[in-house]
Amino acid sequence: MNKGHLIEKIAADTGISKAQAAHTIESVIEGISSALKKGDRVTLSGFGTFSTYQRKARNGRNPQTGTVIKINSRRVAKFTAGVDLKKAVNKK
Repeated sequence: MNKGHLIEKIAADTGISKAQAAHTIESVIEGISSALKKGDRVTLSGFGTFSTYQRKARNGRNPQTGTVIKINSRRVAKFTAGVDLKKAVNKK
């Protein structure tokens, strides 16, 4: 499922237009992104938690030449699935 499919599903389930559903999805994504930029956690109860963590600097290797390169430290986004989502995924 991609963003377009999600927009269609939301529009069909709620009876709103695809434009309104797209605006809603964009708003949710922007809200989560801005919270993560500030360093906040976003918890959607039953679904999961979005957070950031600092990845340490490390040495990597260029796969074409084999030379060692330095990879700088940086903040990365992380998603941890909630209990309800884990149960739903593992239902048979």
